Amino acid sequence: MKLLLHVCCGPCSLYPANVLHEEGISFSAYFYNPNIHPYKEFKKRIHALELVAKLLRFDLILDRNYGLTDYLRKVVFNENKRCHICYELRLSKCIEFAANNGFDAFSTTLLYSKYQNHKLIYDICFQLTDKFGIEFFYKDFREGWQKGIDQSKDLDIYRQRYCGCIFSEHEAFDKNFRKKMKLQTPGNY
Repeated sequence: MKLLLHVCCGPCSLYPANVLHEEGISFSAYFYNPNIHPYKEFKKRIHALELVAKLLRFDLILDRNYGLTDYLRKVVFNENKRCHICYELRLSKCIEFAANNGFDAFSTTLLYSKYQNHKLIYDICFQLTDKFGIEFFYKDFREGWQKGIDQSKDLDIYRQRYCGCIFSEHEAFDKNFRKKMKLQTPGNY
């Protein structure tokens, strides 16, 4: 199987890449993340990912186009659906690239994060397989969450504090916002 793995950043790539190597699965990593804000953050994530690809010896395909404008055009006035829109945007581009470049299957490091909506990602990926005719390689990478964190710290790989979008940046750094959200949805935030 020739796998295209959508990657969002260096730290989230470590554990999935190690697992794929251990299982003998040939893969190339594909970076397409127009949601990442600000531009300096976008560049830091690319740099960290390049370091990880070099250390773990995997092929890396980078879309260096800073697509924030296109991303924002899709999510503005749809903020409550922003994650769904973002997942679909990024994964559609990945599977389209896979279909056009001879890959047999695709997957994503979004399945590594405990903070992403795993079921929604899973559902979107299966819907995309019907549309593009490329197999979705499903693996629940969350079991290695702490291993990936520990490895990124050991390797001194840049680790971000938020998903990437302007909305998640706000949520991560605005203490008043987090307090307000906790009050509105006790036990769910």
